[in-house]
Amino acid sequence: MKKTLTLALVAASLGLSACAGPALALGEPVNAPAAKRVANEGAGLKTAIFAGGCFWGVEGVFSHVKGVKSAVAGFHGGNAATAKYNTIVAGGTNHAEAVKITYDPYVVRYDELLRIFFSVVADPTLKNRQGPDVGTHYRSALVPLTAEQEAVAEAYLKQMEASGVWSRPIATRIERHRTFYPAEKYHQDFMAKNPRHGYIVRWDAPKVKALKAMFPNDYRAQFLRDDS
Repeated sequence: MKKTLTLALVAASLGLSACAGPALALGEPVNAPAAKRVANEGAGLKTAIFAGGCFWGVEGVFSHVKGVKSAVAGFHGGNAATAKYNTIVAGGTNHAEAVKITYDPYVVRYDELLRIFFSVVADPTLKNRQGPDVGTHYRSALVPLTAEQEAVAEAYLKQMEASGVWSRPIATRIERHRTFYPAEKYHQDFMAKNPRHGYIVRWDAPKVKALKAMFPNDYRAQFLRDDS
């Protein structure tokens, strides 16, 4: 995984490996369409998994969404033996950096989470990359955990393709649910713990600002921290 000198120095100062490759132009937020297929999930907390590039930003955005009760950075799609950050970023493990969120559908529905995700978090037209990060572990994927989520996700991807909002084909795919492996402790709440980190400032803080501007009714100023 290549790193720019600046990000490498910042990461070294923190004793971490950055979620970063060469600096590229910052993608702009997109006004993704409201879903025509509204999620009907009933009462009780629900869980879903989203993969959309470096999990720092995915977790950071969802941690500012009202109705989200938990956001855990981790890995999905590979096996337990290789579910380690330094192994995964080297490639070839089939994991995706992902975030497992628990949410209250009476506050924010799954279809609304999809709209937020594709508006301010992930570019659905990029295959095996997001922002400056390149590799299959940075792929964009939806991992439904219920039949209702799967139906909503399938309908929304088709709606996105037909919407004309994106000029390139939709590359995001739905993946079968496999074991989710929480990432190392230092990755959890990374944005809240490291607000001045070069990668956060450059790539992820703008996503939270876009969430606040585009979805003011869904935005929560306080960062939801993982206290586990």
